[in-house]
Amino acid sequence: MIVMGIDIGGSGIKGGLVDVEKGEMTTERYKLLTPEEGKPEDVADVVSKVVKKFDWNGPIGCGFPSVVISGVTHTAANVHQSWIGLDADALLEKATRCPVWMANDADVAGMAEMRFGVGRGQNGVTIMLTLGTGIGSAIFSDGVLVPNTEFGHLTIRGKDAERRASSTARKKKQLTYEAWALLLQEYLDELERLFWPSLIIIGGGVSRKSELFFPFLKTRARLEAAQMRNNAGIIGAALYAVEASNKLSV
Repeated sequence: MIVMGIDIGGSGIKGGLVDVEKGEMTTERYKLLTPEEGKPEDVADVVSKVVKKFDWNGPIGCGFPSVVISGVTHTAANVHQSWIGLDADALLEKATRCPVWMANDADVAGMAEMRFGVGRGQNGVTIMLTLGTGIGSAIFSDGVLVPNTEFGHLTIRGKDAERRASSTARKKKQLTYEAWALLLQEYLDELERLFWPSLIIIGGGVSRKSELFFPFLKTRARLEAAQMRNNAGIIGAALYAVEASNKLSV
């Protein structure tokens, strides 16, 4: 079964077609820049362009950096505040003329890794972190997702963790990977203290450079880079669309 997955981030909107039974992309990923202010109508316009690129007319799964409940976005940490309380599913369905199912971006990336990637068959607690413009998080207990966690907003030394340890924070502060790893270590220590995970998966674009900072990190849990790298969000979004639509048909 082929479904379109779209991953909306603070800096880029990327998508592609996914074989949801194999957990593989069947096309090259296509990416456009996120509009500067990230307003809903502007983002919807870019999403429609990504959809048109593939001449797609079918179900679409979408990952978005927000708490998302029944297609409504409730937070807006790295996008425009007008997303709060918005029926995002309806907005994107109008723009794309396709059925859309939206969920938190880290949740869907985690779903992909747990179903097809490094978390496959993992028992106990698994935490997925997407390090990018902010820090997205997903937590699973014996493979079951607890949706819409916001671990990027844990307070570390009086600041949101993502303001100190996201990939964007590293770039803004012009930190070496070793120096950045010290900040990331503090954050991982706090997560381990609170949740006692057996596995921590690091995703986001920086996951493809894990060899540059993993050697400076020490965790009690097994620490792994996301197997699907930066495509996890697209694959997981497509998977989420199938699962959400199946629930409606029951």
